[in-house]
Amino acid sequence: MSLKGKVESEIEIRAPAEKFYNFFKGQSHQAPTATPTNIQGIEVHEGDWESHGSIKLWKYSVEGREETFKERVELDEANKTVSLIGLEGDIFNYFKTWKPVFKATPKDDGSGSVANLTIEYEKLHDGVADPKAYIEFMTSIAKDVDDHIMNPNNA
Repeated sequence: MSLKGKVESEIEIRAPAEKFYNFFKGQSHQAPTATPTNIQGIEVHEGDWESHGSIKLWKYSVEGREETFKERVELDEANKTVSLIGLEGDIFNYFKTWKPVFKATPKDDGSGSVANLTIEYEKLHDGVADPKAYIEFMTSIAKDVDDHIMNPNNA
């Protein structure tokens, strides 16, 4: 059995791909406001809020557990993709590598976008369950961020 894997989710969102991407690229400091049940805080440890290679520490809750995740952000402007390369955190009690990816693609009809959410991982051993709760967590974040972006009071 392979220890490496990938879980994915795809949801339709109302926000334009550019706005969704820009939220994760340079406005992630708003995540605790946009999705307070999921994200409790984010701090920049190196770099800034919007530069490729910046390092941030996320404080979040998944399945009622409070956890932390330190990541280095990789930005792909052309493909509207933000990858969070895991460096430290609670997730590494179960996984050797951890890479959540948020990608937005405009819909062909021009009415919003499709958010592609992916986690690429390598388990520490074959007794570790697939990270289904974490892809559901990312889906919840994406929905909340979409609502936040599309709320005229947040413009």
